[in-house]
Amino acid sequence: MTPLSLYLCSLLKKNKLLICYNYLHTHGTPLHLVDRAARKTRLARLLDMNFRAVFRGRVTGKVLAQQSGAKNYREATMCTSSASGQDMTNWLWSIYHETKKQTEALIPVISKNSVNPNTIFANNEMSLHDIEIYGFDYDYTLAFYSRHLHTLIFNIARDILIQEHRYPEGLREYEYIPNFVVRGLHYDVQKALLMKIDAFHYIQLGTVYRGLHPVPDKEVIAMYDGCHVPLENMSDFYGKSSHGHTMKQFMDIFSLPEMNLLCCVNDYFMKHNIDYEPVHLYKDVKAAIGDVHVKGIMYRAVEADMENYISYGEQTHAVLKKLYEDGKKMFLITNSPFDFVDRGMNYIVGKDWRDLFDIVIVQADKPGFFNDRRKPFRRVTDKGVLHWDRIHKLEKGKIYKQGNLYEFLRLTGWRGSKVLYFGDHIYSDLADLTLKHGWRTGAIIPELRKEIKIMNTEQYVHLMTWLQGLTGLIEHMQVHRDPASQSVVQEWIKEREAMRSQTKDIFNSQFGSLFRTYHNPTYFSRRLSRFADIYMASLSCLLNYDFQHTFFPRRTPLQHESPFWPEQTRHVDCNLKAIH
Repeated sequence: MTPLSLYLCSLLKKNKLLICYNYLHTHGTPLHLVDRAARKTRLARLLDMNFRAVFRGRVTGKVLAQQSGAKNYREATMCTSSASGQDMTNWLWSIYHETKKQTEALIPVISKNSVNPNTIFANNEMSLHDIEIYGFDYDYTLAFYSRHLHTLIFNIARDILIQEHRYPEGLREYEYIPNFVVRGLHYDVQKALLMKIDAFHYIQLGTVYRGLHPVPDKEVIAMYDGCHVPLENMSDFYGKSSHGHTMKQFMDIFSLPEMNLLCCVNDYFMKHNIDYEPVHLYKDVKAAIGDVHVKGIMYRAVEADMENYISYGEQTHAVLKKLYEDGKKMFLITNSPFDFVDRGMNYIVGKDWRDLFDIVIVQADKPGFFNDRRKPFRRVTDKGVLHWDRIHKLEKGKIYKQGNLYEFLRLTGWRGSKVLYFGDHIYSDLADLTLKHGWRTGAIIPELRKEIKIMNTEQYVHLMTWLQGLTGLIEHMQVHRDPASQSVVQEWIKEREAMRSQTKDIFNSQFGSLFRTYHNPTYFSRRLSRFADIYMASLSCLLNYDFQHTFFPRRTPLQHESPFWPEQTRHVDCNLKAIH
């Protein structure tokens, strides 16, 4: 349950608003005629896990109780069998307007209950008191990059397509579009479609793009025989389109330029009526993006202009210093080469950055590092010279290349829940560690800060609050099957659909929120909750907590449970301030 939802539950309890979840009895009996004990039992069953049920039922119930001239529920509902069509229309609209009034009255209070973007959020209970060893990825974990880097990767990969893969020169007219895509999207390799999929493998209609243009919902439904993508067609465990899987999921932040380039090339081919094979296009774009990294083009560009590409250096330094001064062990495991990491860390932390780390491993080849036992560690000098001697101990101050986690565990003894590893890639950085090795995991989600700030706006609170209230109204009033009532309900449904699109567009006009497909969690969000014990916008969030702090996930009620516990998250800001 979201902080907004929990707060509304608490607020509505304090205001003692009347709960009326099926105000009609199963056999048409008005709720007020049911004896009190039975009524309580029914309400207990009907209480839902989420804000939708609690808020919608209570506000709707109060409105029904307050209908002008209705002394009780019976008078308010008897018109279902005796009223004329016009009377029913007027009655339903009066409830609509009163519900909206009640909802809007809550918005100023709800708006004060904002979420702190610097909070660390827990999927699984974890205490920093138990953590002795901290591990880190480098890119987008210790080092954060500006949007200039995405533009650089896009431009270089586009030029590689033209120069080395003989793609049309006309592609040079395309530039990187910063706010076009979000990560976590799926790409149908065979159909050349980019889309957002929810946690239940359903495509979110309105978020399917061919090139730079949306595909009509009817066409999407026809292509997929509905909106569901079968498990065998989804991406594999690491989000890749391999072994018969037709979908590729783009999970890391470096994938934003790749998605952009796929869409732009698709757009060019369609615009010029060029026949092409989507599979070949996907592989060529993937190879071009890979060359930007593998050939060192990106590394050299970043090294030549650190100020233009690297952000938040002082925050990373402060976190590492705090951990070091508290006596914590620290290690680095990254896929990036040493020279690139060394120059970046010199810029972010200083020339003595290696003194903070007990072990540094570069070019680790994650996620293979976590699974492949065959690759031994190899020592590499500051000048890049490789040693051939067998590694019997991982020593502080030395640099190691490749290797594997099993050897790492044998040489260090750093096992289990005393180790906390941070990374930005849900699959390559975190999945194997939590599933196979029992390490604690922390996901770095830079987009979180922007999304929370949006959710704290009055516009978003207003939209979501009324959206939930209207949904409750539809849920309750759909029982009236006469033509006049159904006509009104259909108007409400259209309004609801328009509002759902508005809430999506607030985050990203093409694909919406990284975490939600309307009301369901996204596929990305579900994987995040499974593979990360905690998640946060950046490592700097650790500065708000001491090393005795325990992170507790909210006990989100299951669908058949009632939310009896009080709201807790409204005190987050107070707790964070108290630490200082």
